[in-house]
Amino acid sequence: QAQLVESGGGLVQAGGSLRLSCAASGRIFNINAMAWYRQAPGKQRELVALTSGPGTNYADSVKGRFTISRDNAKNTVYLQMNSLKLEDTAVYYCYADVSTTQLSPYRRYWGQGTQVTVSS
Repeated sequence: QAQLVESGGGLVQAGGSLRLSCAASGRIFNINAMAWYRQAPGKQRELVALTSGPGTNYADSVKGRFTISRDNAKNTVYLQMNSLKLEDTAVYYCYADVSTTQLSPYRRYWGQGTQVTVSS
């Protein structure tokens, strides 16, 4: 089993910045994709950013403002959020596709979520 723990959320004024972290621990042989989703009140969960191999993808609403990165040695994915807007307020969740042994298939693990609140 693997576990994901997120940190870095909080309250920030519009135009400010936050950096989220998501660290995977436990039984990990390899991690494939890692990503951030968010869910605002009354809305569906949406993909914010994803990193898999050398590639990254972003939601149109965050392109140019958010940057996803990962430290494979630490099994950690980051989300640098700049120029935050009121509409970025949401609970942010990370996931990682983890294989626990050389022969096991990848399984998606989710973090518990971290609240990001942007105020005017």
